[in-house]
Amino acid sequence: MQVHLEKVNSKDEEQAVIKAFEITDEIKGAIELLEGESKGFAVSREGKTYIIRASAVYYIESVDKKTFVYTKQGCYDCKYRLYELETMLGGYFMRCSKSMIINLRKVRNVRSQISGRIDATLLNDEVVVISRGYVKEVKKRLGLG
Repeated sequence: MQVHLEKVNSKDEEQAVIKAFEITDEIKGAIELLEGESKGFAVSREGKTYIIRASAVYYIESVDKKTFVYTKQGCYDCKYRLYELETMLGGYFMRCSKSMIINLRKVRNVRSQISGRIDATLLNDEVVVISRGYVKEVKKRLGLG
């Protein structure tokens, strides 16, 4: 793939054009990288509301009908449901169990279990379990076959 970069005179002139024969996971990743870094959503902690970027999220979990967002800075409450966040965030975010969405960019390594599940160690050294039903897609998206 050829890459062309052209310097422009102002921020208003900035743009990215992607010409592709087909929309592959790599192309989707490039789009997510260009668009997704600026995606943000509201979360709260200790009565304060914060806007966090999607790129800061390690994983999102639903427990007892409450949604929690985990970042390097800690855990936040979120008003959105998992299915809403899954749609909003797209790209490198994917379901890894009935109650969890993981940011594939934050996965350091994976380890298969005898039960067919996978343990994924994140960049913050936290380990999350990928359920059997999601293993095939997670491996595919991580390029593990």
